[in-house]
Amino acid sequence: MRNTLLEITPVIPEALNRLPELGGNLFFSWHRPIRALFEDLDPELWKQTGGNPRLLLRCVAQSSLDRAVRDPVYLARYRAGLEALDAYVTAPAPRSDEPLVAYFCAEYGFHESFPIYSGGLGVLAGDYCKSASDGRANFVAVGLLYEQGYFTQTVDNDGVQHAEYRERDPRDLPVEPARDAKGEWVRVTVRIAGRDVVARLWKARVGRIPVYLLDTNTPENAPTDRDITHRLYGGDESTRVRQEMILGIGGTRAIRALGLQPEVWHLNEGHAAFLILELLREHLGLGLPFEAALEAVAAACVFTTHTPVAAGHDAFGHDLILAHFNDFIRELGIPVDRFLDLARTPAAPGLFNMTRLALNGARHINGVSRIHGAVSSRLCADQWPEIRPEENPVGFVTNGVHVPTFLHKTWMDFFDAELGPGWRDRLSDIGFWNALEAVPHERFWAAAQSVKSRMLASVRERLQREYARKGMSPAQLRHVTRFLDPLRPNVLTIGFARRFATYKRATLLLRDRARLARLVNDPERPVILLFAGKAHPADEPGKQVLREIRQLMTSPEFAGRIIFLEDYDLQLGRSLVSGVDVWLNNPIAPLEASGTSGIKAAINGRLNLSILDGWWAEGWMQDNGWGIPPANVQDPERRDALEAELILDALEEEIIPLYYAGGQREGDAGCSPEWVSRAKRAMMTVIPRFNMRRVFEDYARGLYRPAAEQYRRLAAGGFAGARGLGEWQQRIRQAWSRLSLRAVADAPAELPRGEHLRMRIAVSLNGLQPSDVRVELVARRVLPEGEQGPPPLCSFVPPERNGLWRVPLTPTGEQESDGAAVFALDAEPPECGQFATEVRVYPRHDLLSHEYALGMMKWL
Repeated sequence: MRNTLLEITPVIPEALNRLPELGGNLFFSWHRPIRALFEDLDPELWKQTGGNPRLLLRCVAQSSLDRAVRDPVYLARYRAGLEALDAYVTAPAPRSDEPLVAYFCAEYGFHESFPIYSGGLGVLAGDYCKSASDGRANFVAVGLLYEQGYFTQTVDNDGVQHAEYRERDPRDLPVEPARDAKGEWVRVTVRIAGRDVVARLWKARVGRIPVYLLDTNTPENAPTDRDITHRLYGGDESTRVRQEMILGIGGTRAIRALGLQPEVWHLNEGHAAFLILELLREHLGLGLPFEAALEAVAAACVFTTHTPVAAGHDAFGHDLILAHFNDFIRELGIPVDRFLDLARTPAAPGLFNMTRLALNGARHINGVSRIHGAVSSRLCADQWPEIRPEENPVGFVTNGVHVPTFLHKTWMDFFDAELGPGWRDRLSDIGFWNALEAVPHERFWAAAQSVKSRMLASVRERLQREYARKGMSPAQLRHVTRFLDPLRPNVLTIGFARRFATYKRATLLLRDRARLARLVNDPERPVILLFAGKAHPADEPGKQVLREIRQLMTSPEFAGRIIFLEDYDLQLGRSLVSGVDVWLNNPIAPLEASGTSGIKAAINGRLNLSILDGWWAEGWMQDNGWGIPPANVQDPERRDALEAELILDALEEEIIPLYYAGGQREGDAGCSPEWVSRAKRAMMTVIPRFNMRRVFEDYARGLYRPAAEQYRRLAAGGFAGARGLGEWQQRIRQAWSRLSLRAVADAPAELPRGEHLRMRIAVSLNGLQPSDVRVELVARRVLPEGEQGPPPLCSFVPPERNGLWRVPLTPTGEQESDGAAVFALDAEPPECGQFATEVRVYPRHDLLSHEYALGMMKWL
């Protein structure tokens, strides 16, 4: 036997027998005192295991555990950790009537020791689950358990990225087999390409909520099917289809096998859209007609898109889909063309588009920032061809972050001392956070510099490990790290860390290298730039960007000033966002759907220097960072040149002088008063508006509760509502093309205040009833200018809009000589001014999820 692993495990003392439980609940990922219990057993082993409590407990020396059990301080901390977990998981739900939400996502970023995430989508999903737990929500999540997860990155001296995939033993992960009511390990079967594929179900505990993860690496499966869940976003298109079938169809069947009955199904991106087909199969099995079944399913589904470009949406060839779904289509009992139509777009009719499947199968749809909501509305506009993009059903909920995960412990202790421990329950209270204004600058700055010192020490240690592993000399290390001094954290430090996708433009500042070199090498006001990030293994342009930055580390003009840190993960991300002075983000607008790394920096009092895109377009308030307006030009080269110049101008003329206004170049404890004021403003404005608790409540109020209520209405009386709505929609579609409207009498062009506006409109209904449509006047005030655009943060509970008047015309019962029904208006305008007016008609039904859901509208 060669290379056989022999593991000698310690015996956990009885007094510490719940340590495995503490390490098995991902509550440790945001509860630092619990995490410290494991780290303090063996700090070096903790680093070697990637902060993995389960693996550490299996490999730690027996003497370390025996020493801990004799330490009264450690035992007291252990008991406090148990009390915190027990109190947390047993707290009652705030509401007993919340619908059960089943949340589906292809990746989750809970902690670096659980690598089933690749980037922002997964970290967002992890934060969302944590906030669902904090809010004691009625919530379960579903995903896939990948054997290898995403890759580990190394970068050689030439800047070439190398991707290494590591097998993960489930024993090392915070999961356990999910069992049914009989205690049996839940397994589900999905028919794929003529074969039965079995998936096992695992359960991860994220505080109070369960996350169920499927994997196909089970002996019942053929080798190719065992590999379905082998690697996150790995393999060819066939692998992607099979992964998404296991996630959507298998995940839904797993939920049923557990005896759960969600009222709301949330698709976080289109990867999970096959769940719509499984729910459709269930409802067709109840004897519902196709239209009724689809309406019932769609009423209960919420779809969140994170992709701002059409090319980013999964789309598969019809032959590939039919090869995998032939048996499923026969079970549905519908024609092949009707099945394919569920995911067919006008622009690419030969592809099965997962986003289009989600749009057809969900009635509650959102982007993840105000700009992204508008971009998605335009991107998906042909789903509702007669509706203006700004009025179609695509709304938005702007992302946030899980504050307990990403706020540095130093700041937590600082808030406890300065604001009182109640701050954790007042994350969304804007007025409460204004109290930071009164905190003395010196105490605030001392805390900020303490966090920065820890970050610099961590970066130095990380580089030291990297250079030792690569056999590089101590002199080379000293040359690179000579300005990273934890004892003198007085050098302006800028961070850029994210996926190295080309649209994120990591090298934008390098367009003018001479100017950048002059700025960073100023002996009186030096600057350090820290870069980190991974390029997808198949993204050659992204890898070239990474190579360029890595090579600059050793160039004479940038050595020690530009530093690339390899293998970007959650741990490194937490360190950088909390410790750098400025967080740089310069995507091509409007391609940043939201972005959350800048939020994480701002909650730690760090200042954003960012293109006004994604969340920052809503978060920037002049005095909490620097917002760079996108250049309004068509030529990409000119755009990049202009925006790079604007960023360098901001650095040279504002940021660097402001930072060094406090005398830090001399290394004293002084601070720049204006810099500290901005740092406070970053916290005060971002924490209450961009925390994930606010985000979850926006989803619950604006999407989940309406979806659950809508499904109940359609399902009542044996799905009488769904049947009626489906039949009504068919009548509308048959008649709509020949419906028209005309004015019977012209409305006046001018009206004195206090008089009524009167008009009469004739509508040729083509066999429909007046009650099937709404005829309305829409008046938008142009002078004085009315409010334009949606509110910030969430579009689903909008405030009353100033300057917009919508009023229905009522049927009079009269008919014109050609049979057209007459609708009349007799109403007093609410205010004075000039108004742009229009009269329009669209289908109306009490059971529609959105008033424009059919995508039909005609104007006078």
